[in-house]
This record gives sequence, C-alpha cells and structure tokens, in this order.
Amino acid sequence: MNSGPSVNPAAADCLLSWLREDDPDRLARLWERADEVRREEVGDAVHLRGLIEFSNHCIRQCAYCGLRAGNRSLVIRYRMEQEEIVAVVRKAADYAYGTVVLQAGEDPLITADWMAALVRRIKRETPLAVTLSLGERSIQDFAAWRQARADRYLLRFETSDRVLYRTVHPNLGGRRSNRIADLRKLRRLGYEIGSGIMVGLPGQTYRSVAQDILLFRQLDLDMIGIGPFIPHPDTPLGSAPPGLPTGEQVPNTEEMVYKVIALARLACPEANIPSTTALATINISSGRERGLQCGANVVMPNLTPMPYRRFYEIYPGKACLQETGEACNGCLRARLAAIGRYPGLGQGGRQRLRAPAGAARCVQEELVTLAQRGGQCE
Repeated sequence: MNSGPSVNPAAADCLLSWLREDDPDRLARLWERADEVRREEVGDAVHLRGLIEFSNHCIRQCAYCGLRAGNRSLVIRYRMEQEEIVAVVRKAADYAYGTVVLQAGEDPLITADWMAALVRRIKRETPLAVTLSLGERSIQDFAAWRQARADRYLLRFETSDRVLYRTVHPNLGGRRSNRIADLRKLRRLGYEIGSGIMVGLPGQTYRSVAQDILLFRQLDLDMIGIGPFIPHPDTPLGSAPPGLPTGEQVPNTEEMVYKVIALARLACPEANIPSTTALATINISSGRERGLQCGANVVMPNLTPMPYRRFYEIYPGKACLQETGEACNGCLRARLAAIGRYPGLGQGGRQRLRAPAGAARCVQEELVTLAQRGGQCE
C-alpha cells in the first residue's frame, strides 16, 4: 500500500482552508498567484508531449479504470507493434514536440527487453525525450529502461490515504502495491519522476487532498498530473454511492481541479504540470486553457492511431477522440496563441533553479502571504 506523508499540521490546515474556499474573489486571487508563480518559475512556454497509448491490456483490478482486467465490456484489447509505435513517434518529432509519452496498462507481454529495444530505437532515431507510463514494474525493469535512456516515468499514486488506496487499487496476487516506494526507486535510478491524483475520487476527503499536495512536495516531483475523477460505468466506482458525510467528500468539479492545480504550483514551483485531457473532457470549450491559466504549463496531445484510440477508455467520453494528430497539433497551437502562450522548444525537462524540496519555497508561508489579501490561514 502507499506510505503516506509526514504531515506539517499547520501547512495542511492552510491548504485545507483553500481547498474549501468558495468565495469567487478569493479564488481569483489564488488563480492569479499560481499563474504568477508559473510565469516566474517555468515561463510562458507550454510544453507539448505526444501521447501514444500503445496497449490496453491490463492485469490489474483498479476500481476506477475502464482498462481493468475484470471489465468484460471492453471486448477489444490491442497491443501495437514496434513499427507502428515508431511511425507515430516520428510524427511527434515532425510536429516539433519535445517528448513522446508511451503509455499502457500493466501488460505482462510488454517485456523489459521489448520495451528497452523500443526506447533505444526512439533515442537513436529522434531527438525526443521518452516518458514511460507502464504502471508498477520490477526494479529490474525500471533499471533496464533507464539504461536504454528513457528519461521520465509517470506513476500516479492517486491518493496518500492508505485505506482509500487499498480500496481502489487492490494488490496483485501476493505482490504488495506501494507506488510511493516505486517513485523513490525511480528517482534513485535517475529518472525524472511524475505522479498525481484524481480529484473527487469516491471516499476522498479534503484533508487527504491537502496531504496529497504536501506529498507532491515531499517527493520533489518533476511532473504532477491532476485531473477530475470521471466515473466509468463498467467499474466498481461507476455508480458508487457517496461514502462520506455531506461536506467531507471532495467533488469532482472543474473548479476543484483548478484549486488543486493552483495549490500544487505554489507547493512545487518548478514542476511541470499538465492541463489534462480529463479536464478538457469535462469542459471541451476551455478546460485546457483554464488549467493553463491556473498554474499548468504542459499539454499532452493524443497521437494514438484512430483505430485504437476509442479502446483506451480509462474513463468515458474522452476529449478529442475523433481528432487526428495533425488536426490536434494545429488546434492546440491556435488555442495557446489565444491565451498569450506559445509551444515550448526542446525536451522541456524540469529546470532546477533551487535545491530540492527541503530548501524550496515554504508552502505555508506562500499561502499565508496570499491569505493577507484573501482572508485565509490567519
């Protein structure tokens, strides 16, 4: 299971008060400050990461995910060949994206050797950074892929609440799941590490989200993914009744996602934070733009080939399912220009301007300073 963070009570209480805030003027100040910190720390460039969902096979039984092994409604399972993947990677390079993100379920037929060979080929034939998101694997697999020159690894811990984590993410056989320990292993191997949470997961409290944000900081994450929980009808959480008293359950609303993005930016000023596809799914017209204006600085356009894309259904109704990679590239660039932002150049890795988390800006001090204008944390 996940090992939760050691919590600074005052910082947690301060985060908690902002998570519960509903005054529009005060929230506007929060968005504004997060955007200022984003501009100061990572600039106005928006890094584009081409996403390739290359296998929807998965042996896990996560209660929230449409790819779970127990979902018999997902009748078509696919696994792309290496040549297909490389062809799409070349398109990412043609679009001048700096990174390709290779994502799959926990697929046992994606062997360490097969994946290492693919990573070596991409690094040999393109200038792209390679981010992997393949779930929980052995330290030997992680090491093999890092030796093949994979740059980054994404592994969302979903919640720092140990009881909730066990409920939504059961262990596999006799193997104990501990994603926080895995993230620390990945860091020691030299990866940039990324993690994150779903906002509004059934059973998630405001206090646990405050602890999640402190854990982002404690882990010194290079990348932080935050999106809304979108229930999938063919999963145990698809129609789960509320499990918490009124006022304790975190809502899976657009506004709540913006709060968490903004607070994550203040807690982890240098991190790369995407405005996610899930956010665009609940607000197709401007969700991504709003996320970028509340502290985010990354977008991940979907390059998964059209014949496969609709079968990678972690949640239903995903945005841009019918939009080709070329159309998405043009659309995103126009949307960025409309809000005064522009595509980043190069691989867009984290630029460390300070020592790791212990010497970074104090979360509590940042929020108290903000509170002097907004009446919070006093």
